[in-house]
Amino acid sequence: MTRKLFGTDGIRGTANQHPMTALTAMMVGQAAALHFKNGDHRHRVVIGKDTRLSGYMLENALTAGFLSCGMDVMLAGPVPTPAVAMLTRSLRADFGVMISASHNPFQDNGIKFFGPDGYKLSDEVELEIESRMDTNMAADLAPAADIGRAKRLDDVVGRYTEYVKQTFPKGASLSGLKIVIDCAHGAAYKVAPEVLWELGADIVKIGVSPNGKNINDGCGSTATEAMRRAVLEHKADIGIALDGDADRVLISDEKGQLVDGDQLMGLIGADWHRRGLLRGGSVVATVMSNLGLEKFLESQELGLLRTPVGDRYVVEVMRAQGCNVGGEQSGHLVLGDFATTGDGLVAALQVLAVLVAGNKPASEACRLFDTFPQLLKNVRYSGASPLEQANVQKAIADAEGRLKGSGRLLIRKSGTEPLIRVMAEGENETLVTAVVDELVNIIGRAAA
Repeated sequence: MTRKLFGTDGIRGTANQHPMTALTAMMVGQAAALHFKNGDHRHRVVIGKDTRLSGYMLENALTAGFLSCGMDVMLAGPVPTPAVAMLTRSLRADFGVMISASHNPFQDNGIKFFGPDGYKLSDEVELEIESRMDTNMAADLAPAADIGRAKRLDDVVGRYTEYVKQTFPKGASLSGLKIVIDCAHGAAYKVAPEVLWELGADIVKIGVSPNGKNINDGCGSTATEAMRRAVLEHKADIGIALDGDADRVLISDEKGQLVDGDQLMGLIGADWHRRGLLRGGSVVATVMSNLGLEKFLESQELGLLRTPVGDRYVVEVMRAQGCNVGGEQSGHLVLGDFATTGDGLVAALQVLAVLVAGNKPASEACRLFDTFPQLLKNVRYSGASPLEQANVQKAIADAEGRLKGSGRLLIRKSGTEPLIRVMAEGENETLVTAVVDELVNIIGRAAA
């Protein structure tokens, strides 16, 4: 049985359209509550959200679903996704929920679940929750006397601030560093500037005035121009760009040049290896990560373990192989010593720790390898996937043959949007560009 609602990162879609409707959210809440209820204790769930306008609607709908099943709700308000994972564990909640569409525009929203251990749910558990929604749940609702209660959590920002600060090396300080922090008008608009300032940095903050509709709009990790421009204007030492729910981070060096997640994984992995902190002898990354990262890690006598796209799959391999550094090229970094999911602010602090310890500019410290030419383009489609068409399959096979021995090709459907992602990389940039452009044209015609 295939999942109908859950994608690679929870449930996601346009607000007020299926599946992101109040009715569906309430039913998902009921199904999840019934799945996680186990025993006679008072069950409780933590709900966090980012700053999207539709978060109010979905928060209340989910709350209604949980309460109707006799589960108490603890409302955290706007907080980063990793804060929900942390709070779920520290408050001994039965599970946690984050309402966010991450890096997507404000029109979209999503629902992500965390188990009591703070880890995202497996495909199997998500399928079980979906299956419950196809049954008559009315008989399992709580009697009137057992309906749950909802309350706002106190000082969530303070809790998370202290948690994040403890991941920075003891005794170290950011004093003397000027840092641009771009919060994407998202969930970290309060906590990220606070953490950096309390650790001693001189900060320039942008993307900290959410209005419900400006999240990720021309700012954050998917639109880094504003952050890089601010680095140059303010003569900052480094720039940090988070996405809407702050589980991703990208960096700008002091020259305004972007540093992606592959470079950051290489930097943190090599630093932890030198300090005897890296576990598993490898870094875990997805199939999208550049060959340059793989070659760099080989030079450090480290391995690169690749997974399907999606941070959940990265975490699964990290746990199975005993690794503590992993992530995605997009900046979704998972540092297992500190967090159970991607945490952009925690990852940024590890990068800053390297700068402080080595007394090197970001342009030197954060660029450890040259990347192979890589090109990614998207093809939007509606209806059935065009990848099944015979002419598309033949074009893909021909492209793989042209790249064989000098590069690689990756074609996949997005797990969060109706897009076909076409990526190629290799030694010959001209060939890479030609292969991608030809495939995009063929797939585009098939999708029309």
